[in-house]
Amino acid sequence: MEYKDYYKILGVQRTASQDEIKKAFRKLARKYHPDVNPGNKDAEKRFKEINEAYEVLSDPEKRQKYDTLGPNWQEQFGFQGSPNPNVRTRTYTGGRAGGNVPPFDFDTDPTGFSDFFETLFGGMRGGTRTQTEMRRRAGDNLEQPVDISLKEAYEGAKRVFTVQVPSECPTCRGTGEVRGTICPTCQGQGQVMNTERIEVTIPKGADTGTRVRVAGKGQPGIGGGPRGDLYLIVNVKPDPQFERKKDDLYVEVPVDLVTALLGGEVQVPQLSGRNLLLTIPPETQNGQVFRLAGKGMPRLRGTGQGDLYAKVRVVLPTRLTQEERDLFAKFKRGREARG
Repeated sequence: MEYKDYYKILGVQRTASQDEIKKAFRKLARKYHPDVNPGNKDAEKRFKEINEAYEVLSDPEKRQKYDTLGPNWQEQFGFQGSPNPNVRTRTYTGGRAGGNVPPFDFDTDPTGFSDFFETLFGGMRGGTRTQTEMRRRAGDNLEQPVDISLKEAYEGAKRVFTVQVPSECPTCRGTGEVRGTICPTCQGQGQVMNTERIEVTIPKGADTGTRVRVAGKGQPGIGGGPRGDLYLIVNVKPDPQFERKKDDLYVEVPVDLVTALLGGEVQVPQLSGRNLLLTIPPETQNGQVFRLAGKGMPRLRGTGQGDLYAKVRVVLPTRLTQEERDLFAKFKRGREARG
């Protein structure tokens, strides 16, 4: 059984990154796709090899196993040569449970994968992967960052923006070639970029890192496969007044000295723009925190809201009159007399 060099099949180095492997696969798959080459058995065979190579190299576990075994895989798997070169059988002494595997015909391939692949990795989905499934591949997902304010995260927001959406090149129909030369429209990529306007609703309670899915706006599929999705990656910009911790909000509330000493009422701002009236008890200390239940951020998943925490910042009076100075001096003497 011949060793298959999957890196050579895709035309990449053994040190190629996953992104390089993916790009190489897509370019070759479009070129040799059976829909582009109807009735071409050589192209169909090449397309199967490309799919098989990508099946292995795009999976980190399969790739590691493939790299580890290498060209000497037969020795490591314990294959025995047949005394009769015309008899196409094999003996397998390791890997699968149950010991030796009975002889079978190499030409029989119900899964669409080579015997080399089947030996190393076994059947795909119990040996039921069809040729149609091999031809169809969903498109990749795309990601787009989007900035919003904390107020927009509180109330929800809409964004209308443009994205570059790839589509099949109309000149070469995704093959990257025209009459054996590189396609002048897409420069061999098989795709062209189009500008599309998209309106997206960002839900209430979104936080930095929230992913908003826009279905079907990602990379186009191969062989009639569905398009991938577009994901907006939300970034909530810092707010000059409010601090957010998960679903809770924190805000500083200035309180004059007299109200802090004698008690009273102060206004507490909210992200909604409406103020709340908070009762301050007598002798409230600077830095004291009051909890306003259910007045924080809307919960992204679930019902209700977090809490709003108001932190007192006592503001000392300035420009005292002589009478006020006398009163504070009297206050000081009284405190000192009490010890």
